[in-house]
Amino acid sequence: MERLALWVVAGSLAAPVGAQPALRIVAGSVAHSEVVALGRDLVVEGQVSSDVAVVSGDARIDGLVTGDVIVLGGSARLGPTARVDGDVFAVGGEISTSAGASLGGRAVAYPTLGAAWLTLIEGPSLGLSAGSRVVLAAKLALLTAWLALALGLLAVSGRSVLATSQLVGGAPLRSFTTGLTAILALFMIALAVSALVPGVAGAPLVVLVVLFALLLKLWGMVAVFHALGDWLCRVAFKRRLQPLNAATVGLLVLGAIKLVPWVGTLVWWTATFVGVGVALSTKFGRREPWIEPAAGAELVLG
Repeated sequence: MERLALWVVAGSLAAPVGAQPALRIVAGSVAHSEVVALGRDLVVEGQVSSDVAVVSGDARIDGLVTGDVIVLGGSARLGPTARVDGDVFAVGGEISTSAGASLGGRAVAYPTLGAAWLTLIEGPSLGLSAGSRVVLAAKLALLTAWLALALGLLAVSGRSVLATSQLVGGAPLRSFTTGLTAILALFMIALAVSALVPGVAGAPLVVLVVLFALLLKLWGMVAVFHALGDWLCRVAFKRRLQPLNAATVGLLVLGAIKLVPWVGTLVWWTATFVGVGVALSTKFGRREPWIEPAAGAELVLG
């Protein structure tokens, strides 16, 4: 059995969705880590011993996935020989199952939710062309705002931001999957609150969920800027810059890529998911659990 560790680099996806060949896990092969497809379809005929994530593409499962299947901007299809031990989520698409398919968890689809998550990750949700002056001006304004935010966070909570940044280089794929799952979960919580709690009473709860998601993104992206800039400076100049300088370099590089149609959007998606994941995993750089064990309780590790 062939051991696979798969990562599709967003920067290689210069063509629109559908022009890229599908990422395929062939029958008889095993992927032992997360499988992520950006801007292309994913076909699983073999086994994935972790989670599967697809952004702007469809997922076709004909083999075994022991974790969750998460699709943003596409549909999930389970063939007759498919087995998914976890949940299947589809935002901006549908879920279909064939007779004989096995699903161990939930199947949740939000076909009309595409614009909402695209807005969160600063995708092209306005319906304008990537080269229009409005879009370019908006992107430049956002980059200026990001620079101001980086300056503020590094000045006030520099050590915590740097602690978050360390995880970006240490576990980028795991952070990506964590961020992807977190954004999807927060959307589902907001929708559940909107559906179950009356409008006036539920509105503050929805606002809190959205603010928490936004805070995760803002903190995490600054950490991504610093991690990227620090890495580039160490590779290119064999030296480390001051945190703000490194974050500025990372922001300028990502900002320049963001101006490129399709590639820029996919790269920014990737950075956003990684940023949310590291902010959540490190508890905003504090490196402590979100829920403290009860007094007197013992933590037993198997």
